[in-house]
Amino acid sequence: MHHPSGSPDDDSGSLFGLDALAPGPAVTDQRPSFRGSPTARRLLPVREIYAEPAAAASPRGRQVRARFPDARVTMVESHWRVPGLHGNEGNIERWVRIKGETLVLGEKKTLTTRPNGRSADWIAPGTSNGCAMACAYCYVPRRKGYANPITVFTNVDRIIAQLARHVARQGRKPEPNQCDAKAWVYDIGENGDCSVDALICDNTADLVHAFRQWPTAKASFATKFVNPDLLALDPRGRTRIRFSLMPPDDARLLDVRTSPVAERIGAAADFLDAGYEVHFNLSPVVVRPGWQEAWAELLVHLDDVLPQRVKRQAAAEVIMLTHNRELHEVNLGWHPRAEEVLWRPELQQAKRSENGALNLRYRNTVKGEAVQALRTLIERHAPWLRVRYAF
Repeated sequence: MHHPSGSPDDDSGSLFGLDALAPGPAVTDQRPSFRGSPTARRLLPVREIYAEPAAAASPRGRQVRARFPDARVTMVESHWRVPGLHGNEGNIERWVRIKGETLVLGEKKTLTTRPNGRSADWIAPGTSNGCAMACAYCYVPRRKGYANPITVFTNVDRIIAQLARHVARQGRKPEPNQCDAKAWVYDIGENGDCSVDALICDNTADLVHAFRQWPTAKASFATKFVNPDLLALDPRGRTRIRFSLMPPDDARLLDVRTSPVAERIGAAADFLDAGYEVHFNLSPVVVRPGWQEAWAELLVHLDDVLPQRVKRQAAAEVIMLTHNRELHEVNLGWHPRAEEVLWRPELQQAKRSENGALNLRYRNTVKGEAVQALRTLIERHAPWLRVRYAF
């Protein structure tokens, strides 16, 4: 739906705004009940589940259905082709509502571990695709056809078995690289947010538990959602959580339905103490009037509030904004104010991505100057923050 202010909203009362995520319940030895979590109920008021028959009948599929007992379940032939959902341009007006009220269950057919070399050594076959949050710059919906709810892959046992074989074949890491000094790093959340996925089922927990058994490998995922349930998983240093950060004003405009930036920063010490390695994604860096001053304020805040034990092990990735014409058109239908800073053709150029998509990135000179400017700000305000890579 269109709004005079250009900001996302909903008239049902089932969705919430940009800063309304309350801290979750205290973590105890017993994992909190999904139905007892107010944050989970607000983020995922699921009413409709589309499921491949085999996925619905699997143990993981039954777990998901039990967590949402009031949702209507509709069987579909393929999780990629849901009638009335994918390929329906009219869904732009229900963009945010669909993300919270709809789930898709499927089986991941292609189990491929791909080399990466930037954020991680390898991209693991994901256990989900899509997200309940609605970040205006997200690349995942470009391939999903006007709707981007979470698709949960229920054959997590096969995914973990494939990863176990891959890890075994690699042996020990021969030398340090930008991903890690000792471990092979596997990104387990390329097309979703594992913190949100953990509200739905135990896929994230199963992956964390698997990696703690593999001394030569480490899981890694980026998140914009603080889920206290993850503190109980006991990762034993084998999972790296990367809290994505940007200046709060940018996040209020662009990071729709996510945890506030201050909450992500405030969670860092708790996650470190719970056994995670904690890094940060400075991402995406959006070039707009006043952007350098805003990032300086954020870096000063990091330096002021993070305890030394977090700083000693912290590292960061710097990722400049990548946009896309099709996503631009989608955003104009539900959140046009975001496009005032995301769509800057005078600063951007078309570039073919590794997966063949034609995207818009900042021109080489603009990007180079921005990366150097941010590196200078980090050196000045947070010199302890090692930049693993800038892209």
